[in-house]
Amino acid sequence: MRKNKHFARPALPRGRPPIVAVLGHVDHGKTTLLDFIRKTRVALREAGGITQKIGAYQVEVDSKKITFIDTPGHQAFSKMRSRGAKVADLVVLVVAADDGVMPQTLESLEHIRTAEVPFLVAINKIDIAGTDPEKIKKQLADNGIKIEGHGGDIVCVPVSAKTGQGVKDLLEMILLLAEMEEIKGSVEGPLEAVVIESKMEKGGPVGTMIVKNGTLKIGEQILVENVPTKVRGILNENGKNQTLVQPGQPVEVIGFESVPPIGAKVTKAEEVISKETPVQKTEKIEIPDEAKDKLKIILRADSKGSLEAVKESLPESVFVVFSGVGNILESDILLAQTIKAQVFGFNVKASSEVEKLGETEKVKVKTYKIIYELLEELEKESLGEISEEKEILGKAVILKEFEIGGSRIAGCRVLEGRINQADRIILQRGEREIGKTKISSMKHQKTEISESRQNEEFGAIFSSPLDFKVGDMLISFAPAEKE
Repeated sequence: MRKNKHFARPALPRGRPPIVAVLGHVDHGKTTLLDFIRKTRVALREAGGITQKIGAYQVEVDSKKITFIDTPGHQAFSKMRSRGAKVADLVVLVVAADDGVMPQTLESLEHIRTAEVPFLVAINKIDIAGTDPEKIKKQLADNGIKIEGHGGDIVCVPVSAKTGQGVKDLLEMILLLAEMEEIKGSVEGPLEAVVIESKMEKGGPVGTMIVKNGTLKIGEQILVENVPTKVRGILNENGKNQTLVQPGQPVEVIGFESVPPIGAKVTKAEEVISKETPVQKTEKIEIPDEAKDKLKIILRADSKGSLEAVKESLPESVFVVFSGVGNILESDILLAQTIKAQVFGFNVKASSEVEKLGETEKVKVKTYKIIYELLEELEKESLGEISEEKEILGKAVILKEFEIGGSRIAGCRVLEGRINQADRIILQRGEREIGKTKISSMKHQKTEISESRQNEEFGAIFSSPLDFKVGDMLISFAPAEKE
């Protein structure tokens, strides 16, 4: 963050409301904090509360507004969190006072740094007995987050999302940081907006946008990453119709020919473009050789964001042949039957006709409302669980990740047993199996080795490109004879 100096500075000319994302480790209270702010700070003109959730909302503090992006916090939604950091002017990094710095805290910090977004820290759950915010501040400083009073200038606010303690202070600090950053936005300027969520509804595709500059008006022609769209309807966060949107405001827009991609840039069209512009057709599906032994699936989800989140979290042993937004179609079943694939849906439906077609064509069709259950099912289908028949020989944790000569190297420490280069390896994240692999190269410092035992460290290059992360576990096992 640049020159906070406790914000000792006169008020600057008012720009647009700051756009804020809230990031942090799972279960550290991001959703609770956002819910508390929403319930106590959103100005509703009518009884009944917010009528719909569009992925963002505005709150009011001392007659000034703040726009919050309602981004999910679980690791499965890391891509959506990353999107939030790129769209946001500021980020609130939430750290639980009873838990401290965790892997997703550092992952969120990496998103923030990559996006080059200023941030402040909220130490949450201070209502829990025995918690010490000063201890957490020191832990943050030890992990490169330089807090005020601990060698840096990052503002840190202790809060309780449960009781509301400190939340007003946090909001005031957000506004002061926004003043320091001199966030620009003018109604007279050219239109600049970003799509932060999109989905298919009964009436057609819709997209949530946040206007960062200029104005958005109903009836005008816009370009969504150079794709022409006429704005046919605008709904605010309370589900009310609007004719004009000013900088900083999130709205849901109707008028797209297809579901707009998340993160898409929106500008105003210089001239009306003919509706005859051809729509992109789905390319011919080809399955690469390396995917022949993988579980092939067709994936449907209720929104682009959900689709991205599921695809980001799939194990390496799953290959997505086709994916799309909306309910499962008969064409999905026919495609799956042709290529011997299965059909999975998240927060979507399969009609009785589609289910009957699946039975006739012997295509497995399953839908889920909880992402973790969907991922667990895919793991069981594609990898199978570690059974008692497999003798576990050792476990190691990945401590570091680095790159040498274009190869990703996992720096590991053996926790129990041993890890041998000839063993089969399962990469596990928490309770979830990411994939199976083998070690193609194993070194201790610069020396090639074939085995490492308890408390020893080694670097490993895997034979298959698994998306490992710091904190993942390697489980070495002796495979059954059939494997």
